[in-house]
Amino acid sequence: MSDNPQIFPRFAGKTVLVTGAGTGFGAAIAHRAAQEGADVVVHYNRSREGAERTAAGIRELGRTAHIVQADIATWPAIEKLADEVFGLVGTLDVLVNNVGDFASETQGWQDLTPESLDRVIDVDVKGTLVMTHVFGARMLAQGHGSIVNIGSTVVVRGSARAPQYAAAKYAILGITKSYATAFAPAVRVNTFAPGFMETEALKARADWKAGRREKLIAATPMGRIPEPEVVAGTALFLATEEADHITGSYLVADGGYNMIGA
Repeated sequence: MSDNPQIFPRFAGKTVLVTGAGTGFGAAIAHRAAQEGADVVVHYNRSREGAERTAAGIRELGRTAHIVQADIATWPAIEKLADEVFGLVGTLDVLVNNVGDFASETQGWQDLTPESLDRVIDVDVKGTLVMTHVFGARMLAQGHGSIVNIGSTVVVRGSARAPQYAAAKYAILGITKSYATAFAPAVRVNTFAPGFMETEALKARADWKAGRREKLIAATPMGRIPEPEVVAGTALFLATEEADHITGSYLVADGGYNMIGA
């Protein structure tokens, strides 16, 4: 990704924190933010090597990259992370809550276990809520900020494969709306919902390789399943000045697969 030039200056002089930026969509968002002029804080939990790659790509673009580690499933870890991040950058303009447990080990609702349910709720619901709560409060104190919570179009159709994942992503809508109201007008909070993206994790799944990919492409008007880089800029749009009057919203980029709305 590092051979791509700067694209737009939408985040020139700003700082952006992306959680789960060592791999997949988080890495693509972090890189895109740097292409648009941001200095980026790259968060990871276990993917240290991936975080180093993401940071190296950001630095090749001439931007500053900081690497931070935390398991955002616990409140104390998030408080500690906030201390570290604000200590590094002073002012944080944008938080992208990308981290989420996809329950990839679940191939059908029958596979649900107490452990999988607890992990998804801890990371996707509690983690997103507490990240929004703790970082949002500090953004309020500094007088500005924007938070983008990465949701999913799974809330439209549900998931017979992983109902715990659908439930958790639906909860993010409530988190977003609640804090959008609480933090207005200084700090905006929105949800970005990508459709299927061909991340390495998705391409490795057995059902994806067994024909699901082709079925989804056939049902998608745009006729493709994009790489994460294709929609990274769309996610970041919600944190730009162009989106200054958008808060509490749910923005979908799924190639027309769901066509939700009025």
